[in-house]
Amino acid sequence: MTRYSYQEYHFYILMRIRAKFVLIVVPLLITPLLLVGFAASLAARNGITRIATEFLKFKSEELKNYATTQWNLLVENQLDARAEYVEVSKTAVTSFARSLIRSESELIIALDEQGRIAMSTAEIQPSEQEVLALVDLVQTGEEGWIQIRLAGIPRVAQIVRFGPFGWTFLVTEHRDVFYEAVNQIYFQSGFILIMTLAVTLLLLYVFVRYLTQPLGNVVSAMKEIIGASDLSKRVELQYKDEIGDLGHTFNLMTGQLEKAYNQIKSYAFKAVIAQKREQKIRNIFQKYVPADVIDQFFTNPESMLIGESRILAVLFSDIRGFTSISESMPPEQIVESLNTYFSAMVDIIMNRRGIVDKYIGDAIMAFFGAPVKHEDDVSQAVNSGFDMLDALKAFNSRQAKRNRPQFRIGIGLNYGLVTVGNIGSEKKMDYTVIGDMVNLASRLEGLTKVYDVPFLVSESIYAKVKKEIPCRLVDRVQVKGKKQVTRIFYPKKKINKAETRGWKLHHMGMNLYYKREFDKAIKYFVYAREFLANDPILPIYLARCKNYVKNPPPANWQGLSVISET
Repeated sequence: MTRYSYQEYHFYILMRIRAKFVLIVVPLLITPLLLVGFAASLAARNGITRIATEFLKFKSEELKNYATTQWNLLVENQLDARAEYVEVSKTAVTSFARSLIRSESELIIALDEQGRIAMSTAEIQPSEQEVLALVDLVQTGEEGWIQIRLAGIPRVAQIVRFGPFGWTFLVTEHRDVFYEAVNQIYFQSGFILIMTLAVTLLLLYVFVRYLTQPLGNVVSAMKEIIGASDLSKRVELQYKDEIGDLGHTFNLMTGQLEKAYNQIKSYAFKAVIAQKREQKIRNIFQKYVPADVIDQFFTNPESMLIGESRILAVLFSDIRGFTSISESMPPEQIVESLNTYFSAMVDIIMNRRGIVDKYIGDAIMAFFGAPVKHEDDVSQAVNSGFDMLDALKAFNSRQAKRNRPQFRIGIGLNYGLVTVGNIGSEKKMDYTVIGDMVNLASRLEGLTKVYDVPFLVSESIYAKVKKEIPCRLVDRVQVKGKKQVTRIFYPKKKINKAETRGWKLHHMGMNLYYKREFDKAIKYFVYAREFLANDPILPIYLARCKNYVKNPPPANWQGLSVISET
């Protein structure tokens, strides 16, 4: 009988066990796993590539259609030759491109005719080699689906050309993101491996019975630990062989699992506390800050410190003669009436997806289009004004029943480019908008007193809603110290036949007025008064025309009304 030392015997037994597992288990596991994984990976890549192509193609077509719409608007309004309006359209296309982004890995860029990046939804610094590739891409005129590398990141992209701007759009996505589903194949392969192991164990059972009896004891101890779900239990080590090594390793594993389980419980407890704290913060601050802004803060706190340029609608509303009203009422009635008034107006603005920026005494400032942009922001803003005027009637009815003064308000609305973001200091910040466009909206609200109408909108608002909302030209105004001239309009939710006829005559008179044909204009204004009883605007123009008949304006007169900037 051959004698072995302990080390030799341990090595001999170890090699026998390893040989058995290698010869039996490995072929059963590896072979089907490799075959299934390889076939599934090929099928997944082909399918994902097809889906990626359609997905990117859809977004590129949407972007091109939107750019075409913007260009057609310029052409229809004969503004395609004016660089500033073309830039506004490009800005609108850029904003729309950003709205198409659904993940941080997506990127949309536009290349000009020289292959330079003219528009990008995120900052990107391509290498010199990538710049040359972009130039070649523009020069070859290639369109469709390609693979490209930008800023060292491999991407898949859909190319589409837009001739009016001379742009080439690239709608791209990380290649790894599109092929992320391949990881599912690995998971499936793991599942197959587990199933294969289960079947293999049944086959191995016949062959391992002759293995050392202590292995069964260790397995029984393992089952006891698993069955009791008590990770503090340990396998009793009886032998210093591979079975003992197995038990020792299992003890180490259960020790680490116990630590991890305790950490998970701790993290779960902290997560519940954090969630309750976040909900408490939301409940408190939603009275002062829009819900969309709070959501953006919790999602990406750093972004709240960065301002951005946006095209949106700004609304100002003010109570006329509030000082005299407040002098006739006790303080508690003033506060109660104001709270009731503000509650109704704020609900209307928020129901129309507007953001109440601030209260300025008895005035309200609101905007539409940030932080979330919608296609119908302008329409919602105008209808908010109508709803506010309707709600004012109900409010005044209640005031009259309580023998309290009734309110009259003026509303001004403008649409254009502003800077929006958190403005202030570390101790006090407001999510607000600033810019000349905001000042003009405030001036429009003030002009409602001059023309004695409750609602005035700018020319940019009129251009957006003229097909759906009746608007009457009121005047051409220019803010003192500014070069920009804008027409202002009086919108109404609906007009009757008499008003339709009267407005038409008024507009005909306005055309003659701007042509300096004041005698003829007077006739149209007088005729329009037959259809517009008690109209506040017609007397203004009748007085102007009569004055200009006696005292003709200078040769450079353009019919402008200059308004103060402050």
